[in-house]
Formats: sequence, C-alpha cells, structure tokens
Amino acid sequence: MTARENLTYVYAVVPDTWRVRTGLEGLRGVSGADVSLLGEGEPPESEGLSPSLAFVISRVAAHEFDERTLKARFEDLDWLEGIARAHHEVVQAIAREDTVLPLRLATLYQDDERAQEALAAQRQVFAERIALLRGRSEWGVKLYIGAAEPAKDHGADGAGSSSTLSPGKAYLRRRRAQHSVREDHYRNAQEAAQRIDALVSRFRTHRVRHPAQHGELAGPEENVLNDAYLVPDDRTDSFRAALAAVAADLDGVRVEVTGPWAPYSFAMPPPPPSEPSREAAARDGPVR
Repeated sequence: MTARENLTYVYAVVPDTWRVRTGLEGLRGVSGADVSLLGEGEPPESEGLSPSLAFVISRVAAHEFDERTLKARFEDLDWLEGIARAHHEVVQAIAREDTVLPLRLATLYQDDERAQEALAAQRQVFAERIALLRGRSEWGVKLYIGAAEPAKDHGADGAGSSSTLSPGKAYLRRRRAQHSVREDHYRNAQEAAQRIDALVSRFRTHRVRHPAQHGELAGPEENVLNDAYLVPDDRTDSFRAALAAVAADLDGVRVEVTGPWAPYSFAMPPPPPSEPSREAAARDGPVR
C-alpha cells in the first residue's frame, strides 16, 4: 500500500523516550495496523534531558477511514466498538510505560507531514498538558441509587394486612411505601455525594463531572453521580480506602470506584474556533 493510499491515525501524544518506543514493539492498533511514533526527533540519550514529544500513530487504509466512509461507519455499532477497543488498548498500553495524553477516537491526517505540522503547532500546549498529567491517573467515582423495596406491609398501625384491603387501596398503599423508601434513598444519595466531595478534595488535583449514565450503561440502578478525578499515583491507596466505606451506613446507595485509567477526561480541550482546523489534533474525526 502506497503512502497516498494511507491516512495517519493518531492515538495520543507522549514523551518520545526509549521506554515508550520499547513498549510499542509488536503493538497493533486499529485494523490490526502496526503502532509507531511520529515525533520531533530522536529520543534524548540522557534521562536528565527533557524528551521531545511524539504522536502515537498507525497508518490505515484511506478507503476505510476517509470522511465519507467514517460518517457511515459511525452508525455501525459493532465496527465502532472494535475501533474504540483497539484505540483504548493502545492508549492503555502506553499508559503503563509513561505519561500519555489520549486523543479522540478517529483523529486522522492526510499524511505524516500534516500530522507533524499539527504536533508542532500545539507543541507547547501538549507539553503543558503532559506535565499536568505526569505522575497522575484518572479514577472514576459513580454513585447509584437502588430500586425501592419497601418492607412487607402489615397494615395500618400493625392491624391486619393489605389482603384485607380492596385491590385499589392495597395498590395505593404499596405505591406510597415505595415513594417513601425512594425519598429516603435520594436523601441518602445526597448525603453520600457530600461525603465524597469532602473526602476526595484531600486527594485529587482535578475533577470532571460527566453526565449521569442511563439505560444499559447504568443497569438496574439509577446513576446519579459520574465523576472523574485526577489523582497522584502515590495517593491512590489512600483515595480508594477513603471511599470504600463512604456510604456503608446509608441504605439504598452504592459507590463504585474504577481505575486507574489513562486520563481521557483530562485530555486536550478544543482550541478556539479561530485557529486553523488542521492544527486541532484530537478533534471530531474528519481527515485534515
């Protein structure tokens, strides 16, 4: 396949070090393509020197990843899941070796030269962001409310059972009981959220609030908090221990802590609209 038949797919920005280069050996990315570095120059011989930066790239077939094809394929959930998984696995593999600044799915350039121009144009911003992320990982904290399951109804004032009531009155009683339990759960969730805020402020450096998840992503419970935290790696044990029992005494709520992840939530913000679009590495997918 010739260079003109290829596009340059970019996964992330990294320090161009021998450790990163070694970690990429044998790694495969989207469409099974080899993964390599496209950087500013050779890695420094001395670890005391500041490394140059590089894009982590693969070269992919233009007919599979041009703008028109991508628009159609983004409707194909099976294909999209495969690309997302391959992209994520590359980013996570790098995160095990060094600091990684993940870029968005399907960040593409017409060729290596265009990609290098984008790297040079945003070099300072990339370097500042990598410095922020160094020695830190992303952790997710989610808060869930369980389904309302009221205690068995023994009738008003303990006299009799709902079986002595008409079907309509028994139904209304069950609904009132469920509503009461649900209200208790919401109050407990609010208390848990306040406790989480107070605890994690001692450990995290930055926070991103994501929208609550719904449907299959949340499962049978209701997701009411979906935050990402940037936590120094030397404080993660204390971070997890502090959250382990944050809601142990609160009925109907559950706290889930996940990580460590590559810092997707703390990656590059989009550049101002006035900047040339091809300088926007990691934007919305069209080839540049």
